[in-house]
This record gives sequence, structure tokens and C-alpha cells, in this order.
Amino acid sequence: MNPVTLMIIYLTIITGPVVTMLSSNLFMMWVGLEMNLLALVPLMNNNSNPRSTEAATKYFLTQATASMIFLLSILMNFKQLGLWTFQPETNSTIMTISFISLAIKLGLAPFHSWLPEVTQGIKLNVGLILLTWQKIAPLSILHQFHELIDHNLLVLSAIASVLIGAWNGLNQTQTRKILAYSSIAHMGWMVSTLPYNPSLTTLALLIYIMMTTPLFLIFYTHSFTSITSMSLMWNKMPMALPMVSLILLSTGGLPPLTGFLPKWAIITELMKNNNLPLATLMAMAALINLFFYTRLIYSTSLTTFPSNTNSNMYIHQNHTKINNLLSPTMIISTLMLPLSPLLL
Repeated sequence: MNPVTLMIIYLTIITGPVVTMLSSNLFMMWVGLEMNLLALVPLMNNNSNPRSTEAATKYFLTQATASMIFLLSILMNFKQLGLWTFQPETNSTIMTISFISLAIKLGLAPFHSWLPEVTQGIKLNVGLILLTWQKIAPLSILHQFHELIDHNLLVLSAIASVLIGAWNGLNQTQTRKILAYSSIAHMGWMVSTLPYNPSLTTLALLIYIMMTTPLFLIFYTHSFTSITSMSLMWNKMPMALPMVSLILLSTGGLPPLTGFLPKWAIITELMKNNNLPLATLMAMAALINLFFYTRLIYSTSLTTFPSNTNSNMYIHQNHTKINNLLSPTMIISTLMLPLSPLLL
């Protein structure tokens, strides 16, 4: 792709969520979402092949539908109140419609089916943008108007997302699909605390991005697209093997790693608000999540798959693929728990 075109696309991707977050006008929020959508489609289809074309088409149709529904709720609200912002007087049906559109954009259950398929069909570096940066704009709108949305609707969607993300991730062998279902589960955790403490949602999103980024960087740098390809990590990059294991355990929420912080804080908040059933279900789903992360660690570091003689020599070769972001993101994604008094 032309470097100037690529620069414009990345600039638009960066600008879209910023426009949404800084706007108090619903129409400008919608414009920010559209900038995000239209800029990511060319990246998905950069190296054109049937799988990436299919993923880009699915993404465009799904996100365009969500944008249309969100615009419908904006226009219905304008017709009712004559304002370009949601108010306590806004009809509950309008707020439900707007939540559905944002849930589709976030990949929240039961509108999650598109996310694993799209993630599987695109390159890992584009998948990183899809599962991290693209979540910021819709979640910022939810953060701003969560008090106007029915709390039961938020809680039900959170429970469904956490359970579906955990359960469907169990039988996956492709790393991109595993990370997609992990994203669905983490979105459930973030939405569950919106009615009680929206600041925890922001903290959970930041930590999720910190944990997901180094995983994608490692997978992209060495083309680890399946559990089988990850089994060669011991002779491709042995020094990073323990760090990958720690990041996976952190993403699963195992103490004393960084990923334990948002889960512990969210469960504590739910208990404070007498929501014991939701806290119990989410804690159980977190154990299922931890299981399939542990399975990745097992296949990566605790077993040596049969390999030919040439593959055993990878460790002796010079590796030119070095990512400067890898070291700081690895440290942040595993060792931030001591800073929890400052963050909370």
C-alpha cells in the first residue's frame, strides 16, 4: 500500500475514537465511529486473499448495521427532545436501541458471532487494532450514558459475554480466535461494573490493552497463528518463553500478576452492591478462561512436539525481527499489581 495512503488510514484510525471521546454531540460521536469503521476496512483487505476479503466484508456489513441502528436512535431522540444528546427524559426504547448498536460494535454477547470470524481472517497486526483500539470509542459512549440504560440489560449482556467468551474459547486451536473470545469475556467484565463504578471499566480496559498488546506483538513477530506453531517457541525465542507464560496467566487473572487487579476490583465492587450471583458466575467463568490460557502454556512450554532436525537449529540463527515495544509492554502486563493502591 502507498505510504501516504497508509499514513492517512492510521491517522484516521487514531482520530476516530478521539473525536468520539471529546464530543458532547451524538452526531459527532457517530462520525467518530464511522471514521474508525471506514479506515480499518482497507487495512483488513491490504493483502487481498479470499479469507481477508471475507473478513473485511463481514466486518463492514456488521459495523455498518450497528452504525445505522445507532444513527436511528440519535434521530429518534432528536425527534422526541430536539437535542443532540441523550437525556434522562429519553425514551427507554431509544436507549435500548442505542445499547444494541454499541454492543454489536464491541462484540458483546449475544451480538458477538462476527468477532472471532473476522479476527481469524485478518493479519495479527490488524487484529491487535480490532481487539484494542477499536473498543475505545463505543465503550466511551457507554461510559457517558450508562446511567440512562437499563441496568438489567447491562448485567445480562455482561453475564452472557463472560460465559460465552470462556466456554467457546475452550475448543479453539487458533491463537486469533482464542484472543477474540478472550476479548469478548473481558468486555463482559468491563460492562458488568458500568452501573456501579464506571472508573473500574476504564481501568479494566487499559489493563486489557496492556496485556493483549505484547501477546499480539509476539505472535505477529514470529507468525504464531495456532497452538501447533506456538509449540516451536522453545527453539525460536526461548528467552521469551517464560514471559509469554506469565502474560497468559496474567490475562487469565491469576494473582499476583497485573490481570488479577481488574478482576479483583470488579468482584469487590459487585459484592459491595449486593450482586453476589453475578460475582459468583463471573469468578467461575474466570476459572474457565484460566484453563484455556493454561492449555496454551502447556503446549508451549511443558511439551516438546516432534520436529525435524532443521527446526532444532532455529535458536542458533540471528533474528532480525525485534520489536522495541515488547519489553516495556511485557513488564507492564505482568508487574503492575503493586501499584494497585495508586490505581484504585
